[in-house]
Amino acid sequence: MTIDLFAISVDAREPLRLARFWAGLLGREVVDDPGEGVALRPDGDAVLRIRFLPADTPKVGQNRIHFDLTSASSQGQRETVARAIELGGRHADVGQRGDEGHVVLADGEGNEFCVTEAGNNFLAGCGFVGAVNCDGSQAVGYFWHEALGWPLVWDQDEETAIQSPRGGSKITWSGPPLLPRHGRDRIHLDLAPPAGGDREAEIDRLLALGATRVGVGRHTADDVVLADPDGNEFCVLTPR
Repeated sequence: MTIDLFAISVDAREPLRLARFWAGLLGREVVDDPGEGVALRPDGDAVLRIRFLPADTPKVGQNRIHFDLTSASSQGQRETVARAIELGGRHADVGQRGDEGHVVLADGEGNEFCVTEAGNNFLAGCGFVGAVNCDGSQAVGYFWHEALGWPLVWDQDEETAIQSPRGGSKITWSGPPLLPRHGRDRIHLDLAPPAGGDREAEIDRLLALGATRVGVGRHTADDVVLADPDGNEFCVLTPR
């Protein structure tokens, strides 16, 4: 395996404004990103890079990927929710009953995220961004396990999760039924071989695992756009 998860990328009408919301919420610094976007600087080796890239299309429907933020205490959960609202977020209704324990919010461009309850053992030790929560099948969880070479840390009742050997945020797939698609995914994964790596060989490996070609140039002319077995788009960037 010679490809890395470079970033979780978020399409945004106003990338800098959205980055500032998330920087304020997560306590991270906004930095320039290659191309036209901006990013949040990781504050540790196991922390995911999050970047915000310009897109003209408005958000339609519920995203198939969202962040799960963790809470050390009930008071901490309330403080995270209050901070998100103060920064310009809002409560969101995705069909939750209201007794789940987590709080569903949306950022300034309507991207959903959850603030989990204290004592969530599944996300214990995963950091503030406990999970990148994806809508997807068991098969797609297996695909990403092989694609990134990350250990499979959960596989039960068609729900799967992987986690970097370095620790940090989990990437999870919630199993069926899957959400309907609403055009291009506004939140997606960006992969990149390390410096000196063979991108074409890695693309061939991903295709052999079940990915399909979608096109090129999602954000830059050099992006190669693939889709995983569930049809979720992701980009393979030049070696980084």
